[in-house]
Amino acid sequence: MKSGDLSASRLAVDVRQSDDLRLKLKQNPREGLKQVAEQFESLFLNMMLKSMRDTLPQDGLFDSDQSRFYTSMLDQQMAQKLSSSGQLGFAKLIEQQMGRFLPPDADNPTSPSSSSLSAGVAPVSALSSPETMRQALALAREQIAARNAARTASAIPAAASAESAAQVTPGASSSASSSGKDFVNRLWPHAVEASQATGVPAHFLVAHAALETGWGKSEIRRADGSSSYNLFGVKAGKSWQGATVEATTTEYVNGVAQTSKEKFRAYGSYAEAFRDYANLLQRPRFAGALGQQDGMEFARSLQQAGYATDPMYADKLGRIINGPTLRQALQG
Repeated sequence: MKSGDLSASRLAVDVRQSDDLRLKLKQNPREGLKQVAEQFESLFLNMMLKSMRDTLPQDGLFDSDQSRFYTSMLDQQMAQKLSSSGQLGFAKLIEQQMGRFLPPDADNPTSPSSSSLSAGVAPVSALSSPETMRQALALAREQIAARNAARTASAIPAAASAESAAQVTPGASSSASSSGKDFVNRLWPHAVEASQATGVPAHFLVAHAALETGWGKSEIRRADGSSSYNLFGVKAGKSWQGATVEATTTEYVNGVAQTSKEKFRAYGSYAEAFRDYANLLQRPRFAGALGQQDGMEFARSLQQAGYATDPMYADKLGRIINGPTLRQALQG
């Protein structure tokens, strides 16, 4: 069995791994360096998985401190398995950069210099130097960025169609930015008014409207094609006495997307839509969202209150709130 396979098969929480790594560095610095690089990649992947987990609701019926503990152990094991596969390539780059600090004959255990390695002399200590690690990681990051840029540049002409190629041109990017600014400018005065009533930042409300309408491109329309001004996908329940419009929508039932025809509220203006939305947020059901100043928490509160059935709704809204399109539109 290869050393990489052995490492992947061990428990990520096995405390003996650090001792084995120190021994491997003394006996065979080149092979030990490879395992150290895999450990760094595993650490990076584990942090990434943890960040992904943090975006998901963790107060479900089956969630507890115990379930979260074992989930974190699963993520550690998964990160270790992925790093040992070598598919990401980060460990290989670290190994190449750190390998510069090894002597040319480090692969030969019988040479005088590798004898000194067994005694724990310079090359091993150099590998554990914080400055050396910072330099190696910085060089690795530069190589990853350069490699990704090269892949993107080569993939666009080969794989992109004429339509998708147009989307990456400066003109198309400028058009998208301009469209975002127009959308924000059109709604901003009404968003500020609703913000004063709810305590929620105005740009959170604009982001919510952007999610529901595709930045104004998919507004719910009446039978004659005119706008219903329904920016937030608010349905017309039994208590609604105003005008309505019927539209096709996607709902998730037990996690499965299904299309259906639903009745939605229709307004006379965007100002009216924002006032109704502000009244909606002031209901006890949405108490967690009212006055919320954190974008991601605002999005999660809406989802937890059942605003939408899409399991990724909070994530989508959070990305718009913290995304570059809204930020550029607000700066403009």
